[in-house]
Amino acid sequence: MFNKKLSNYYSIADLRKGAKRRLPKAMFGYLDGFAEDGVCGRRNRSAFEHYQLMPRILVDVEKVDISTSIFGQKLQAPLICAPVALPRLFHHQGEIAAANAAGKSGVIYSLSTLSSVDIETVAQVPGPKWFQLYMYRDKGLVKEFIARAVTSGYQAICLTVDAAIGGNREHDLRNGFSVPPRPSLKAILETAFHPSWCWDYLTKPKITTANVSGDRVAGKGGKTTLLQYVTEQLTPAITWKEVEWLRQQYDGPILIKGVLRPEDAQQAKRLGIEGIVVSNHGGRQLDHAPASIDILPEIIDQVGDSLEVIVDSGIRRGTDVIKAIALGAKACMIGRPYIYGLSVAGQAGVEKALALLKEEITRDMQLLGCASIADLNRSYLWYRR
Repeated sequence: MFNKKLSNYYSIADLRKGAKRRLPKAMFGYLDGFAEDGVCGRRNRSAFEHYQLMPRILVDVEKVDISTSIFGQKLQAPLICAPVALPRLFHHQGEIAAANAAGKSGVIYSLSTLSSVDIETVAQVPGPKWFQLYMYRDKGLVKEFIARAVTSGYQAICLTVDAAIGGNREHDLRNGFSVPPRPSLKAILETAFHPSWCWDYLTKPKITTANVSGDRVAGKGGKTTLLQYVTEQLTPAITWKEVEWLRQQYDGPILIKGVLRPEDAQQAKRLGIEGIVVSNHGGRQLDHAPASIDILPEIIDQVGDSLEVIVDSGIRRGTDVIKAIALGAKACMIGRPYIYGLSVAGQAGVEKALALLKEEITRDMQLLGCASIADLNRSYLWYRR
């Protein structure tokens, strides 16, 4: 049962407003902001408006099936909670709350390499889970992550390839965002207006990159934090050779996250990769990149159903999910929507976010005259430029 305070949240947009109220400015800016001028981030939303829904009439939609399956895993809805770094920045329950909510909602939870709760602890939460991986300079560290994920029962590896360096997020610089937050006078005054978040931050365990031992940065004179260490491990030298290396290390399902070109999707297929995530990283990396939903049809036309194709960036409504599935995606990854819910009310907030989307998908499928997610195709869309 949801918290009473969640009864007045009717959409993901409402949860976003709630998150903005509860979080200090720097934290909300980190969650909600885009790279540079935000062109790509805004386009992620506006692009959905180009695809209009074409309802069929006089169809029996008393019962609607919004379930799907990915890599043989049955899901109650075509939703995947995307990997998000350090969720405990937004609520002290962090990954445990998000994973519990995903499991109860019958959808997949993806744990970030940069999680604030470790691989093994999150694995104990019931429900299907994937592990998101960065290709670090230290291949020994990467092998360690893979082995831990396999041992802990994660069902797929999701390799993120569009964040080998960080995007130019100027709002974070302006807001003085840092991990951990800097104890400046400005930061102290700002957080004072957000007592709930401030109390949790001051009274709960320290937020850190839980998957990396402090032993790895020993001997650096105490000047390098764990977060600095893992950030320094990122390398822009990553190529398809690293994908081939990963394929040799792991025989379970692999997805490549950050694909925006059809030829890259084809190359992933040639290397024996099972899935891709069509994504521009939520507009947080390369500004002026295309909206994921706009490039999705071109990729589907090239690889068809030979890969599990998932799309993220800009998903906020059930109609967004329906449009993505109609264009050929198997499911949608959501990041900000469930983190808004987490920020507002922990696990109950994430459950609320997922319930809102599931309810919208079901209702909109009925209005569309389509009784099953499996029946969605481009005939239900009309494209307007």
